[in-house]
Amino acid sequence: MKGRRSPQKTYERSRPQAEPTGKRVTLPRALSKLGYCSRTQAERLIAEGRVAVGDRIVTDPSAWVDLSTALIKVDDKEIVAEARIYLMLNKPRGLVTTRHDPEGRPTVYDCLADFDVPHLSPVGRLDKASEGLLLFTNDTEFAQTLLDPITHVSKSYHVQIDRIADDDMLAAMMSGLRHDGELLRATAARKLREGDRNSWIEVELQEGRNRQIRRMLEALDIACLRLVRVAIGGLELGDLPKGSVRALTESELKDLRRKVGTGKAIRDRS
Repeated sequence: MKGRRSPQKTYERSRPQAEPTGKRVTLPRALSKLGYCSRTQAERLIAEGRVAVGDRIVTDPSAWVDLSTALIKVDDKEIVAEARIYLMLNKPRGLVTTRHDPEGRPTVYDCLADFDVPHLSPVGRLDKASEGLLLFTNDTEFAQTLLDPITHVSKSYHVQIDRIADDDMLAAMMSGLRHDGELLRATAARKLREGDRNSWIEVELQEGRNRQIRRMLEALDIACLRLVRVAIGGLELGDLPKGSVRALTESELKDLRRKVGTGKAIRDRS
């Protein structure tokens, strides 16, 4: 894609043993910890009879395995811990956040042609009309923790609206607005700049509600002209060109881990 920069790849390779000796987990969690797929996807594979432990097909998703000794196979292929990959994309407008779209629309994976990683998944979503920072990883546990509301990782957006922002509007977004019976609230909202007929505001969220900012603006009868995610926690989109991908640096990873409180846990299993 035009403007793509060759990223400096940052990988974290697992030790020969995925977990300390004696570490027992359910089979879906084992596949997730190995970076093969999510637990939900693993449960589906198990139900379809495609997963074996040793030479025995296992169809019970509640089965326990010892990650330090178990030989786990999917479709008769041994599953080993993959190198951990953490990427950021500047998502262009018009792409859907899915691997395969039934309507044949372009997807965010069109931007990842240089990365042949079958189990690389987006961390959260941006809708088709939205732009900006989107993370990808094959570290499912890290992704789930980053998305967990209990970790309170903030996400910042620059939003262009069809009117001049005023203090009352910004205060309403922070105090909370009801849309379709759901209370939606921004952690922070402030004016960035304005023109003759429209303006840009910065909105910070700690929730992960579907189309949250657009719905808040709808509740105020305000049209959203553009919506760009510019930061997740302390990780900023910066000057990454639109449609380009790069690996996160070690310091960026360390900062994200600190914010979600999983630095030690993730380091210990890397």
